[in-house]
Formats: sequence, structure tokens, C-alpha cells
Amino acid sequence: MPPASLPTPGEPSEERRASGAHAATPSSPGPEGVRGGLVAGGARGPEHLRPLTAIVLDALADAAPARGGPLPAGGPEAVARSARALCSPVLPEEGVGPEAALGDIVRAVAEGAADPADPACVAHLHCPPLAVAVAADLAGAALNPSMDSWDQAPAAGVIEELTTAALARLVHPTAPAPDALITSGGTESNLVALLLARERARGGPLRVVTGANAHHSVHRAAWVLGLPAPTVVACSRGRMDPAALDRALTGLAGSPLLVVATAGTTDEGRIDPLPEIARIAERHTARLHVDAAYGGPLLFSERLAPRLTGLERAATVTFDLHKLGWQPVAAGVLTVADTELLAPLSLRADYLNADDDTEAGLPDLLGRSIRTTRRPDALKMAVTFRALGRRGLGALVEHCVRTAHAFGRAVDAHPRLRLHPGGTGISTVLFRPAVADALSDEAGDAVVAAVRRALLTEGRAVLGRAVAEDGDGRSRLWLKATLLHPNAATADLLPLLDLVTAAADRALSAWDADRGASGAPTAEGAGAPETERLPS
Repeated sequence: MPPASLPTPGEPSEERRASGAHAATPSSPGPEGVRGGLVAGGARGPEHLRPLTAIVLDALADAAPARGGPLPAGGPEAVARSARALCSPVLPEEGVGPEAALGDIVRAVAEGAADPADPACVAHLHCPPLAVAVAADLAGAALNPSMDSWDQAPAAGVIEELTTAALARLVHPTAPAPDALITSGGTESNLVALLLARERARGGPLRVVTGANAHHSVHRAAWVLGLPAPTVVACSRGRMDPAALDRALTGLAGSPLLVVATAGTTDEGRIDPLPEIARIAERHTARLHVDAAYGGPLLFSERLAPRLTGLERAATVTFDLHKLGWQPVAAGVLTVADTELLAPLSLRADYLNADDDTEAGLPDLLGRSIRTTRRPDALKMAVTFRALGRRGLGALVEHCVRTAHAFGRAVDAHPRLRLHPGGTGISTVLFRPAVADALSDEAGDAVVAAVRRALLTEGRAVLGRAVAEDGDGRSRLWLKATLLHPNAATADLLPLLDLVTAAADRALSAWDADRGASGAPTAEGAGAPETERLPS
């Protein structure tokens, strides 16, 4: 006979069940309710979760019509007032019970959300997660494996191994022993990449060389690791200039070098010229890391993967799936061309990976991260990969890229908007109201910024902002649409154009009113310089 299971803490014993005492888990707050055994795992976990999940789903279903748009109207003060009304006090002397607490707080966060599933929510690399990935995340949360030792995550460790192996082979198809780590996102991946390069550096401190287009996390990682500030290489049209890189590496000759290129910049969605950068790095015996947090999933598509030619020559690659992978945050990955590169992460802690346990065959998971406790984020990735396959994922990536190009063409054809002269990045479109071009650079940028803030405050649209080089070589402020919705069609996005032009008219009127009140010439005033007149 199998051994009797221990009762779940807080659950009634067999004797109490037989006597009828404590026959049902109390739902009211208070000490007895706290001891009600409402854990998510174990044999009765699904029973406890099912009614609570229904509360969450009802709150989510009610949120979108209550919100009325991609985010709540009224701006920060209105959102804070509404959230505080539903959620305060967060730590009362006596609890209100799980149903009330869950209903209020989920309602507050859902009604006050910036919802990436709304086609007008396009400011950031902020994707709407796939339902299958969210469902998998629920299972992971309920079971709560911690991925730092085998005895906390027996099967989850296997699934992580399968997932990282598949991603490593996708990024480094010809490498003899590729590997990958699960991270919290691009920032951690870049940090670990610089750490691994630092640990292999010989003959002086590692010198990091990166483009002016690089993500801020590269600079922060160098700071955290005590490295010299990165050498910044000039960019042309949003991409690293290979000739400038060559000059920078020549100037640092004799130092251990790490080149950090970008495949999918945050502001413009540009991909650095990877083949040229790889050749230059090899000539200078520099290690190459590519931050492909945004662009990496192009590899899922046979049609789009050639845009990343040269990526396979990198020693390490950042690859995110909570961008063009539609996973709930967090879902980051760092791939390495050779598993030996991960050796510096090895660590012994007797309670997690004692030598004799490892020798006896228990897998050692501690060296798979710079973190100790970490979530089973590979589970949702594995479910998504199995559900859609590479072709299915590639089709979603292609849809986003195709939709972005169609949206860019619609902007270009609009008489009152101007598309950034660099065209469309991966799935990023930069544009600005034409009225801003009739003003001085400073005033035009102020109008662009005011348009974005007005649409945020009104709850109508979530557009991003980016400073990027214009056709005349001068930097200007642009509105940014980053299109990551796997279902949204171009027609769903076109209302954004009218929202922007209407908001630009209001912003310009407010700017004129302010100028008039101060006695300065207005855009339409007779005394305005020709460069600040609006076209008639």
C-alpha cells in the first residue's frame, strides 16, 4: 500500500471530517478563514482555484467596456484615485476575504490597464500574450516550481532543458554545442552576456564597443559589472556604421574587446549590418554579442530569417519572447554558441547542488542563472512552441511585419502626416503630424509630444515617442507605433491617423494661444517668420 499522504496544512483531519467538523473551507475572513487550506497546488488545488479564476475572468471581461479604450481616461491622477478607492487599505487589520479582495484588485488593475490587446495600444515592445501561454503560466504559478534545484522542479527542469536546447539550435544552427539560459528579459540577458565576456577577458579590463542605437541596458550592465564605460560608435540611419566600428576597435587594440550589435532597435526597429560587424569583430579578435531581443523571433519565419544573416556568428545572443513571441512577462533568453561559455556561472551550495547529489545523478540547475529562486518561465514558451510550431509562430511574426509596412504606407499617403524617411523598421513605424514641420524644431517637437500626451490623457491611444534623425540629418521627435498584435489588421489601426491629426490641431491651437498670450507671433500671425507659418 502507498504511504498515507500528509494532510495539507489547514485542511481538516480525517477525524474532523468524520465528525462533520470544519466540513467546508470557510470563505469569510478571519483566523479560521486564513487556515482554510486555500492553496493552489495539491489534490484540492484546482477546486480552490476554479471559483477564484471565474472571478478573475469576469473582471477581465467587464474591464474593456468599462475602460472604453486602450487605457483609462483622465491621466495619472484619475487612475490613482480610482485604484485607491478599490484597493485601500491594502493591508487592513482584518482581511476582507479572497473573493472581495480578488474582485476589487483585479477590477482596479484591469480597468486601469494599458491593454496591449487593443489595436490603439502601440507605444512599446509590449505584446498581447497568447491565451495558451497565459493558461500555461497559471499552471506554473499554481505548482510554483523554483528552478534552482532538481528537487523543487523535477519535470519543469526537463521542459526548460528541451526549450533552451530548441532555442539555442534555432539561433546557432551550425555551432557544435549551443546552449541557452532563461532570463527575465533583455536587460538580464545583456548583463549576463557582458559578465561571461568579462570572465573570459585576459590582458586588461574588457572594453565594450556598441552603437549609439544600443539599448540602455548595455551601458547599465557595464556599470554594474565595474567595466569601463562602453565606447559608443556612430550610427547612420539608425544602424551601426561598420567603418566607425573598425576605427573604434583599432583605437582599443591590445585590450580584450566585446562588440555589442543590435538586431531590432527600440526606437526604430533597425537591424545593424551583422555580416560586416561580424567580419570586423573577427579581424580585431573581438567577441560579438547581439542584442536581438526584438528581432530574434524573425528566425521563426523562413521568409524573414535572412534579415538576421550574421547572427549565427555571435558568441552570445539576447532573444526575448515577451515581444514578438506573445508570452506573458517575463520570457527572456540568452543563447550561447558554446555551452562552455557558461562555466563561470557554476556555483556550489550544499543545500541545492551538493557534490554527492550531483555525482548520484541529480541534475545541477544552480548554474543555469545568476538568480537563485526563479519562475518556470520555460513552461509557457514550451506550450506555445508545441501548440503553434515554428511555422505557426513564423506566420504571426510575418503578420506583424506585413501589417506594419501597410500601416507605414497609409501614413505616407496621408496628406497631414509624414512618415520617417527611414521607412518601417521590423514592425515599428515612426511618423509625425505635418503641422509640426511648419514650426521651428523646438516648437514642432513640442507639438508632437503634446499630441502623444493628449491621446494618453484622453484614453484614446498609447503611442510611443522616439528621437530619430530626419532626412536633413537633424534629430527630431517622432510618434512611434510598434505593432506586435498577432491579429490586428491594418484597418484596425487606421483610426489612429485621424486621432493624431485631430490632436495635432488642438495642440497647435494651444501653442498659438500661449504664444499670443505672451505677445509672441503665432504660427498664423502676420509677424511670424516664414518657417513658422502654416500652409494655407
